[in-house]
Amino acid sequence: MASTLITGIAELTTNTGEKQRDVSVVIEDDRIAWLGSGTPAADERVDVGGRAVLPGWVDSHTHLVFAGDRTSEFEARMAGKPYTAGGISVTVEATRAASDEALAANLARHADEAARQGTTCLETKTGYGLSIEDEERSAKLAAAVADEVTFLGAHLVPPGADAESYVDLVCGPMLDAVAPHVRWADVFCETGAFDEEQTGRVLTAAAAKGLGLRVHGNQLGEGPGVRLAVEHGAASVDHCTYLSPSDVDALAGSATVATLLPACDLSTRQPLAPARRLLDAGATIALASNANPGSSYTTSMAFCVATAVLQMGLSIDEAVWAATAGGAQALRRDDVGYVREGARADLHVLDAPSVTHLAYRPGVPLTWAVWRRGVQWSK
Repeated sequence: MASTLITGIAELTTNTGEKQRDVSVVIEDDRIAWLGSGTPAADERVDVGGRAVLPGWVDSHTHLVFAGDRTSEFEARMAGKPYTAGGISVTVEATRAASDEALAANLARHADEAARQGTTCLETKTGYGLSIEDEERSAKLAAAVADEVTFLGAHLVPPGADAESYVDLVCGPMLDAVAPHVRWADVFCETGAFDEEQTGRVLTAAAAKGLGLRVHGNQLGEGPGVRLAVEHGAASVDHCTYLSPSDVDALAGSATVATLLPACDLSTRQPLAPARRLLDAGATIALASNANPGSSYTTSMAFCVATAVLQMGLSIDEAVWAATAGGAQALRRDDVGYVREGARADLHVLDAPSVTHLAYRPGVPLTWAVWRRGVQWSK
């Protein structure tokens, strides 16, 4: 087995306890084989020169199978037009018209962009096809690139379609076509998208098909999304911008992760999700980019971490945990998001002596090197 010894680590964030200082890490193939003091033998040695090392980002919520551009929608929103779910249809039209080659190239470009910024585990969704053929091809394209793929046929009712008939399609032949290529199913439970009854139908059908569950919920106002996610045992409910006291209690008393999407909140000029309130209540939170062309066109997890610290009341350690181990929990994984023996060798080296610099120097590109599955991705 090929091995690499990484030395010169000033600060190592493991997410398994206290930060470690002046330590080394050994990678063997795609796994972390050892960490501690000393310099054991290895095939290759890399000195990171007193820099901080942390787990690679786990971005548990993206929408990267798409075509087209929504700059004009963003400009209108910045001029005061409110965000609504209906803008998704613009991307649906462009995605349906795009070739497989164009969609694959765009997906690969954005995945590489994320990886060069330290994202080593990436979830992405379908949801811009909204037909059996286009959802199936989106799932196949995503499965070739992403670590985790989610079926989001219940993203929006396509223009001209009857809502109930479309939900029947999502729960039946569309689910059948997409299920072999995905691990998860998701529903946009929101005004302008899918109501409580429709959301419940999709979640029930997906669970019967053996898929794990996720929910887009409580983005534009309080609603049933969080409650449905908890009742159906969903791994995560994402957005959580508007939460009632009962929503917070439900999340705190469940294994459902509240995935917060601060870049989206800023881009849509919504309030930032109540991260501090959730943590203080005992809920588990994750941070994710929600990278998509309409409401959050960024792949920068560092931006999300800085925002969480500077504007959402989290400490730097809480924000880093949410963007790594929290994302892993939202994906029901324990092999990523941590630096420990046996974990996947996903490491993010900062050009700084401490993770504190992620918020101390917001907007500065601090990624110095990235290992993904034991392979050095960038430097």
